[in-house]
Amino acid sequence: MIRALILCLVASPALADTVVAARTIPPRTVLMAEDLKQITQDIPGGIADAASIIGMEARVALYANRPISAASLRMPAVVERNQVITLIYDTGGMMISTDGRALDRAGPGEVIRVMNLGSRNTVSAKIGVDGAAYVGR
Repeated sequence: MIRALILCLVASPALADTVVAARTIPPRTVLMAEDLKQITQDIPGGIADAASIIGMEARVALYANRPISAASLRMPAVVERNQVITLIYDTGGMMISTDGRALDRAGPGEVIRVMNLGSRNTVSAKIGVDGAAYVGR
């Protein structure tokens, strides 16, 4: 009897909360509390805490009642494609600043291609929280 009880306990999967979309959410939508709901089901790769993703942006469409994965989210974009932004080269105590054109859409911490408007050269730059593109950081 005890042996059967132990086997039953070991074979039962542990249930945990998983965050799902409350409705279909289009790409580039910033998530709010009413966009999310939690279900009691452990889904591998699913997010367990809804509060941790409020304010994030959907990279792709998130379908109603389907789990949300970290790969489908990003920080909200601060730079839009073709936007003129400040391009900053910062290394060894020297800083040069010029205008650049963002060739991609990006949020803070993402690396994108930026065209220097003065020279027409394209560089890879990391986007800062201020929306500037940093080369050499």
